[in-house]
Amino acid sequence: MEVMINGGGSDVVRIIVILTLITVAPFMLLMMTCFTRVIIVLGFLRQAMGLQQTPPTQVLVGLALFISFFIMSPVLDRINDDALQPYNDRLIESQEFLDRAQVPIKEFMLAQTGVDEVGFFKSLSKSPAVDELSGVDLPLSVVVPAFLISELKRAFLIGFLLFIPFLVIDTIVASTLMSMGMIMLPPVMISLPFKILLFVVVDGWGLLVRTLVMSFN
Repeated sequence: MEVMINGGGSDVVRIIVILTLITVAPFMLLMMTCFTRVIIVLGFLRQAMGLQQTPPTQVLVGLALFISFFIMSPVLDRINDDALQPYNDRLIESQEFLDRAQVPIKEFMLAQTGVDEVGFFKSLSKSPAVDELSGVDLPLSVVVPAFLISELKRAFLIGFLLFIPFLVIDTIVASTLMSMGMIMLPPVMISLPFKILLFVVVDGWGLLVRTLVMSFN
């Protein structure tokens, strides 16, 4: 009877842990993976080309999800091997499962995070013990915001570089129309086909996805 009670209690805890992970999964996807950088860069690309609803937002989100899963697959494999499988086999408890699962995620985030960002949030931490920690020993309250700031910085830098070639095309078209006296004709109407043509000729989607994947350490 005692074994059954203990087993039932263990199953209840496992269900609670699983439901908790499912609940926070969208927030973990945004805050602790490469999804933020990817979706922001794709949004910059659409704005740089002057396309309002093409590709649709759902398509961009789907592409960002698959790119994120591709980039995060080594991390997910480590979590599965080091934490999830032992937990399913009842070799470790829930707390140890969470501790083990944090390690690959923290290593990934810290590899993408600048030293200045980590130092900034360590200095803001109210716990004096945090100042003495480094690497995966740092709490998520320091690693996650530092990672997000670094991701936003890199995403905006890539977005700036994306705007340059399309801005050159807009400038050339606007200057040509003005020199021809066609002031009333919107330059966007003329430059948009050229920007699409340029993006297709240079294999823009392949270059962008390759750059995003290679931008992660």
